Amino acid sequence: MAVRLRLKRFGRRHLPFFRINAVDSHRPRDGRVLEELGWYDPLAKTTDQQVSLKRERIEYWLDKGAQPSDTVRNLLTNNGIVVKK
Repeated sequence: MAVRLRLKRFGRRHLPFFRINAVDSHRPRDGRVLEELGWYDPLAKTTDQQVSLKRERIEYWLDKGAQPSDTVRNLLTNNGIVVKK
């Protein structure tokens, strides 16, 4: 099973909110997840309120070989989590 770290969209039209999840790569975007790893609010006013990550669990999934999507990779890098290519 190939695991990806990717975003799952919530919120309403024009007010997006995303959860960062570990998901089987064959599942649809808003399908069943293996584990919730945090959230991302692109409309938050301050950077402190924009992202919340469960660092320990994200590092666990990365060590197990999970591949982050491009957007999640950028979020992790900006928050100090090293992602191997």
